[in-house]
Amino acid sequence: MQNRHSVYLALILGIGTVLLLSGCPKKVETTKASAPVQEEKATPPPEAPKPEPPPPAPKVEETPIVKEAVVPSQGLTDAYFDFDKYNIRDDARATLENDARWLKDNPKVKVKIEGHCDERGTNEYNLALGERRAKAVMQFLVTLGIEKGRLSTISYGEERPVCTEHNETCYAKNRRAHLAVQ
Repeated sequence: MQNRHSVYLALILGIGTVLLLSGCPKKVETTKASAPVQEEKATPPPEAPKPEPPPPAPKVEETPIVKEAVVPSQGLTDAYFDFDKYNIRDDARATLENDARWLKDNPKVKVKIEGHCDERGTNEYNLALGERRAKAVMQFLVTLGIEKGRLSTISYGEERPVCTEHNETCYAKNRRAHLAVQ
């Protein structure tokens, strides 16, 4: 039993010694310089020259923005179709003849013909109708002498309208084949 007490005593003395030696860290005193520091007065920098005001901007006359149903693509214009039709109308023939002239003047240009529909009808039906419209325009341009390899088709159906109102005027603007320069 005495052996046990001596172990406890040694343990307590060891812990006490560790605590005594670790203690709180000593404060380090800082000494102030005995000579007073003289503040130097900074001389202000010389005044920068004032910048000259910019010349007045030239007056530009604003032209009113006119929203068109069709934005021409490099001299090409859209061909329009009747409701639920894909045959080329007379006004579309004249438009496509002008497009063919432009394409002949620019023989390196390739064109994607995009078929579009109004919102009436199912998505599937309008995609199929848009494809028939794009192919009808392609075939018409080929008969006018445009190389078929320069033309490609795609149908967007009703997904990319140029007008979103729900009336016949708006529907007519969306029933189109758009020629986009690639």
